[in-house]
Order: sequence, then structure tokens, then C-alpha cells
Amino acid sequence: MLRYIIHRLLLVIPVFIGVSLIAFTIMKLTPGDPILNVLGMQPTGDPSFIAAMRSELGLDDPIYIQYGKFLWRVIQGDLGRSIGSNKPVILLVSEALPKTLLLVVSSMLVAMAIGIPVGVVSSVKQRSALDHVTRMGSIFAASLPDFWLGLMLMMVFSYYLGLTPISGYGRPEHIILPAATLGIGLAGLITRLTRSSMLEVIRQDYIRAAKAKGMSERGVIFKHALRNALIPIVTVLGLQFGFLLAGAFFVEWVFAWPGIGRLAVQAIQQRDYPVVLGALLVTSIAYVLINIVVDIIYSYIDPRVQYE
Repeated sequence: MLRYIIHRLLLVIPVFIGVSLIAFTIMKLTPGDPILNVLGMQPTGDPSFIAAMRSELGLDDPIYIQYGKFLWRVIQGDLGRSIGSNKPVILLVSEALPKTLLLVVSSMLVAMAIGIPVGVVSSVKQRSALDHVTRMGSIFAASLPDFWLGLMLMMVFSYYLGLTPISGYGRPEHIILPAATLGIGLAGLITRLTRSSMLEVIRQDYIRAAKAKGMSERGVIFKHALRNALIPIVTVLGLQFGFLLAGAFFVEWVFAWPGIGRLAVQAIQQRDYPVVLGALLVTSIAYVLINIVVDIIYSYIDPRVQYE
């Protein structure tokens, strides 16, 4: 296992190089001047001052030299400084990342609390009216756009009912609507996956043998069937965790949640290259690490899984 983990950790290096190179190239090809965005100046502003700022930030160097300097700083543990705020990028990212992790973990807890029990019940009650309603509901939930669902929840629970804050960060109730927005769509996916995985498992011979020995149906379902059905569910949860970590910016923007997605969007609008690259770097590395954790969890769920 240790050898496998070390091998997977080494893959972070090519992943980082590929992601950073693509992001760096796209940012440089995007129209706009970060200096003018920061200063709020027109292209007709003082050209000597603009040139001095660009030279100080190294933006007048060729692209390959700028990228080389970026890699060298990263090796030294320095992600550079924000063009807009002049703060260290590592500080901005370290402040935003825990907030995004809190949002993603909360939304996944909501999704699992809904999706796994509903999926298990739907598989046990296959072809019943409850099963049909569950399947239709899961498809509907998984099809809802996050930004639209967030606005609808905000309108109902914040504007009309006044039960939750409209947006912001700081109090426990602030996370209710953002977590529900991300969790409802994921719950639909987990419900369908749990149902299909359970239906495949409960038809196996060892499930029939457990029932023949007199074990209760609840014991068979939760002690034998669900545990073996969890492997594909854990796989999807790991992938969705990484997806939500990088793709929660819609919800963060709607609810003014100060996470890494909102930070990246603001940096893109301002052409703040160091912040964009720092956010992408941290997100891509986190995605790889999450998948390594998922692989390790496999061996605990199913001892038959071995990594050579």
C-alpha cells in the first residue's frame, strides 16, 4: 500500500505541470491587461507608468520565461503575489480553501443522508409505486442547475419565509442553503447509483445463502448487501468531491460564499494571473489526493482489493 501511495503521489508532478501549462497559456491568450484592470485606467493612460508596473511584475517577459519563473517559485513554496491586492497568493488560497472544503463536505453529507437510504429503500421495493416515485425524483433532482436551484431556495426560504440568511458567511445558518443547493443534485445521482448497485448485489448467491440461514432482511441488507454495494458509490463520491471542489463556484457566487471558486472567478475577471494559477494548482492537487484517499478506502470496504 505504501509503495502504491508513493507512486500515486509522484503523479501529482505531471498533473501539476500539465494543468499549470494549459491554464497559463489560456490566461495569456485571454484579451485584457491586468495592469489596466487593477488601476482602472484606459489604454490612453500614462504609458511610462504602465510599462514600469508591467516590468516590475515581470509581465513584459516572454511567456516561456514567465512560466519558468512561476515553476521556480512553486518549487520554493511561493505562489507569488496577487496583482490586485499585492497579498501573497498562498495566503489568499489558504483563507478560501477551508471555506470551500466546509461547503463541499456539508453538501456531500446532505447528499449521502438523502441518497443512500432512499436508494436502498428503492432497491428493496423494486417496481413498487415508491420505487417509481424515487426514480423520477432522483432524475429531476440530478437535472436541476445549481445556480437556478440556489436562487429558488433563496427566494423561498430567505425572501418569503425568512428562515435563513440570503447570503454571506460567518454563522452556522449561512451554510444551510449553499449545502442544500449542492447536495440535492448530488443526492439524485447517489440515489440512482445506490439503487442500481444494490439491485446487482442482492441477486448474488451469498445474499440468498444469508437469507436461507435465517438472517433478518435488515441484517442482510445493511451487513452484507450495502457494504459490497458501496465500492461504486465511494468511487463516485470521490470523483464528485473533486468536481465540487473545483465546480462549486456557481453556488459560491450566488450565495456570496468566500471560497476558492469565487476567488478564482474574481481573479479571472481582473486578469490576476498568480491568483488564478494558485487556485488551479491547489484544486488540481487536492483532486489527485482525494482520489488516492478513495483508493485507500477501497481496501477497508473490501479486503479483497489489493494494490501492487
